[in-house]
Amino acid sequence: MPNNIKETNAIKQVRHQPAKLDEVDRTLLALLSADSSLSYVELGEALHLSAPAVHDRVKRLKRDGVIKAMVAKIDGCKVGRTLLAFVLVNTKNVVSTRKLLTLGSLPEIEEMHTVAGDSGVMLKVRVRETEGLEDLLGKIQDIDGVDGTRSYIVLSTFVERGPDPSL
Repeated sequence: MPNNIKETNAIKQVRHQPAKLDEVDRTLLALLSADSSLSYVELGEALHLSAPAVHDRVKRLKRDGVIKAMVAKIDGCKVGRTLLAFVLVNTKNVVSTRKLLTLGSLPEIEEMHTVAGDSGVMLKVRVRETEGLEDLLGKIQDIDGVDGTRSYIVLSTFVERGPDPSL
């Protein structure tokens, strides 16, 4: 069968479909987002379910992509990455944006987002000091088609969390 996929110059946009979640799923997600180290027994007690029933729900939520990972949330300052910044990157076109996205494997880059507005890409970066930010900005600006960057250094963080599953 021939391949009917057309190559385009666009960055693939993913269409997100919300998963079907009941109240128990949402409560389970809230508990796990607060402390992902809770055992299935502890979660079951809070949800009035058996541990195997909780395990089945967690397995389904992982399979459906609702739970992407269960990880430790690391304090950047405690591991020596004290400078947090958001960097807006101006790119000339989609090709240069694609080239920029290849930097996603750099450990300094915590998040990459294509955005609407004056810039094409927004990065959340965490480095040890201003020299680290300067080095990273140099790597970004070396990419053909990057017109410039605008950096916002974070002074204090008061709220940092994922989505509230109850909404």
